[in-house]
Amino acid sequence: MLSVADRYLLSEITKVFSAIILTLLMVMVSILLLRTLEDVNLGALSNNAVLHYLGLQILRDTASLLPPAFFIAALVTLGRLARDSELIAFGACGFGPLRLYRAFLLFALPLSVVTGWFALIGQPYASLQLQIIEEAKGEPSTQVAGLRAGRFYLQEEGNITFYAARIDDQNRFQDVFIQDRRAEKPRLVLSNRGRYQRDANTGEQRIVLEDGRRYDGIPGTANYDFAEFDRYTYFLEPEGEVDIERRRRAALPTRELIGSDSLLDRAELGHRISAPVAIYVLALLAIPLTTLSPRQRGTGRLLLAFLTYFAFFNLQRLAENWFENGITPAWMGVLWYQAAVLSMVYLSLAPGSFWLQQIRDKIRG
Repeated sequence: MLSVADRYLLSEITKVFSAIILTLLMVMVSILLLRTLEDVNLGALSNNAVLHYLGLQILRDTASLLPPAFFIAALVTLGRLARDSELIAFGACGFGPLRLYRAFLLFALPLSVVTGWFALIGQPYASLQLQIIEEAKGEPSTQVAGLRAGRFYLQEEGNITFYAARIDDQNRFQDVFIQDRRAEKPRLVLSNRGRYQRDANTGEQRIVLEDGRRYDGIPGTANYDFAEFDRYTYFLEPEGEVDIERRRRAALPTRELIGSDSLLDRAELGHRISAPVAIYVLALLAIPLTTLSPRQRGTGRLLLAFLTYFAFFNLQRLAENWFENGITPAWMGVLWYQAAVLSMVYLSLAPGSFWLQQIRDKIRG
């Protein structure tokens, strides 16, 4: 049965968490929307698929957003309670640190379940659907649906400029212009007709041109190579095998990762499990990082909380990379960083921690 103090704490952290997660979602949606509209502008995505594509990206990334939102909400809530001397009042009424841990863990329990659903079910589903959309971009009909005639498009970090004056009903480009600045001698290709192709398995991209001319040379000089062609296949740089493999694993259902002997699959499974587990670890970290009294100087703990936040989430990717590359032994898994950060924070605060002193008094009493 929840006491009045439990309900009060749960109410406070719920309000703060709701405000923070809504703010972070608005920022994330804004960034993803800009990227999606950029794909539409570049012709890689049709206008009709914008909302569906955006929704899948939000579903994929929500799991990684909930743990930091909870950690910030816990620190803000405890900081406000300490500033208003409510933590001192709680202590005077016998509501010690163990009860605070209990209240925060009660909030963390349903949140970890929601985070687990996003990480273990929602994220791979969204990744799979996004891959289907990405592969569909390579189909000529889909690519042409996104491109607009009479506009210039940049690829390969601006080194390739593509232009088609018209797109006919047979999904073909007409009056094609391509400028390639990747080689020492820039290349200019003009063609009457052309079409775009992409291999869904290898990621290889190519533009097949017909009835055109090619010019190789440096502008401003007379040293130019000229050639005419009936059919010319122009290959674009394919995606790396590592990126393709990483996306493939991200789209695998969680049940297929369980029991796998592959380090890559185990790293992906550890990545998904880390999000719900992080909720509990961050709940245990937030309370000792809070200054009890407004008269105490909280600069040191505020700096430690800041470092803890960045160390926790940066070490996550580092631990996964080390595990994938075999740097860390397989028995360590990819969650060791959470225990390491938790131990370092408690050890650094142990000598003069009021919370730990209270816990010791409770145990001895």
